[in-house]
Formats: sequence, C-alpha cells, structure tokens
Amino acid sequence: MQITKHTYIGQLVAIDYKFASIFQNHKIDFFCNGNRSIEEVTTEQNIDINKLITQLKNLSSKKNHTKKDFQNWPLDILADYIEKNHHRFTENKISELKPLLHELVEQYNSSYPELIEILEAFHLCAGEMASHMKKEEIILFPFIRKMVKTKKSSSNITTPHFGTVENPVRMMLHEHDVQSKLLQKLSDLSNNYTPPSGVSKTYSDVYKTMQIFEKDMQKHIHLENNILFPKAIVLEKTLDKE
Repeated sequence: MQITKHTYIGQLVAIDYKFASIFQNHKIDFFCNGNRSIEEVTTEQNIDINKLITQLKNLSSKKNHTKKDFQNWPLDILADYIEKNHHRFTENKISELKPLLHELVEQYNSSYPELIEILEAFHLCAGEMASHMKKEEIILFPFIRKMVKTKKSSSNITTPHFGTVENPVRMMLHEHDVQSKLLQKLSDLSNNYTPPSGVSKTYSDVYKTMQIFEKDMQKHIHLENNILFPKAIVLEKTLDKE
C-alpha cells in the first residue's frame, strides 16, 4: 500500500481500520474530518510528517488477519452491521454509564468538580445519539437498503420525501460533528480518561468504559462518514427515479 503525504486519512482507515490506532495516538480526527491529507493534518497539528508516515508504513507491512473489508461490503449489509453492532453497543453503554456517573458525582464532586461537567456532557451526548440513531434507523438506512434492492432489480425508485439522500446525510454529518465535539470535551475533562490517584475501582472502571465508548463512537462515525454515506450518494446517482 502506497502511503504518501497526499494520502487522505479517512480513505486510509477505510482501507484498513488498523490505521485508526496511530491517528488516535496523535489525536488526529480521522472519523469526522477524514477528507484531509496527511500533509494537511501534520501541518495543522504540528506533527512530524516523516515520523507519522513511517509509523503508518510500518503498520501497513504487518498482516492483519482480523481485517473486515468494510470498503467493499454491500451498503445494505454495512447499514445492518452499523445498526446491529454500533447502535446497540452505544445504547447499552449509555444505559450502563449514566447511573455510574451519577454515583461518582454524589461521591466525589467536592474533590473533583469536573465530574459534574462530565455528567452534563455525557447526558447531552447520550440524548443527541438517541435521536441521531433513531433518524438513521427510521429514515436513512431503510432508504439505503431500498436503493440497493432497486439497483439489483434494475427497477425505478420513487423519489423520497426528503428529495435526495444527500439531505439526510448532510444532517447526519452535522450531528456527527456535534457528537465529536462532545466526545472531545469528555476526553479533555477527564484528562484523557485518566482517573485521579487513590479513587475507587468504580471510578477507574467508569473512565475505562468511557474510553471504550469513545473509540467505538469513532469507528461508528468513520464507517458512516468515510464509507456508507459517500457510497450511498454515488449509488443514488446511478438510479433512475420516478
């Protein structure tokens, strides 16, 4: 795989998700802002471009036996995967974390007042995600599945009430940006999910779970922003509409 300063970071992660780990280590947003080249992100964040490219090339040379080739999955299958895996995971982690964060606030807010802000930011993120995922499951994903079915049958597709798939996609991209900022706020407030010394195991476990939640959200958003949505837009352009 050829990796140069002109390589787009979102495309690289779309080819193989293992590259996400390097971008995560450098705090490079590959999921919401993947349409930037390596040269652009290293310049913006004052990162040594040669060092980053070397790290990416070294990782590229390692075999990845667990690789899922999301880039070449049929779009209906990818939509199903996102819904059944990432949507359900997000819902479960939100249900798990909410009471635990309330517990931490009650026990530790006098010593660590940032916990109140963390709780507020997480509640906001949870509410945004619940609404966001419901819109995808009710509006966007069914239309993507319908487009795939229409393409296979070589039939016409009725123009949806939202006009074009680009309209709900545009809304989802905006909401992803909002969620990304909330995730960054949670990371900043928690010192990158580093618990203070001497706190309970519950405190440490909550931070660890929040970090897992963030990484899953990054992959979730990446699969949509960098693969599902662009391909859905391209697919729609190949269909005849009634």
